[in-house]
Amino acid sequence: MPIRDGRYSDLAINTEIGKDARRKTAGFLFVRSMNLDFKKSDGLVTAVIQDHASGRVLMVGYMNEEAFRRTVETGFATFYSRSRRKLWMKGERSGHRLAVKEIATDCDRDAVLVKVEALGPGVCHKGYESCFFRRLEDGEWKVSEKQAYDPAEIYGGPA
Repeated sequence: MPIRDGRYSDLAINTEIGKDARRKTAGFLFVRSMNLDFKKSDGLVTAVIQDHASGRVLMVGYMNEEAFRRTVETGFATFYSRSRRKLWMKGERSGHRLAVKEIATDCDRDAVLVKVEALGPGVCHKGYESCFFRRLEDGEWKVSEKQAYDPAEIYGGPA
């Protein structure tokens, strides 16, 4: 599993659970060698999620050490919910999972950039392709795109 310049490529391809124990172990060793600074922000790092093909930012979440380890080992983005105080894999309810293609860290190692392939019509629980569907125009936040799916059909109620 190639590691270069703090980045890890082809993560989703190389870490299929149960397919190859050596790859899974190598993924765990990668986590230990990254030395991310989880202490700076109460045990969390900021995770910026970006579409690997278009470069569009899809969402921002938070990872603790366990969420980061699971992301590396499974190849699917896993986060720590600050409000629910538990781990959650993106798409566990909707099926709109995020297959990880590459992970990089910033200069302070307190944030990660996770490039993904979104497996579904949208990432945002409000029904949009990206959580960044509003733009500031003339001092007001305006919706800048159409919904990609109806969140009520997925989550059973208003988003």
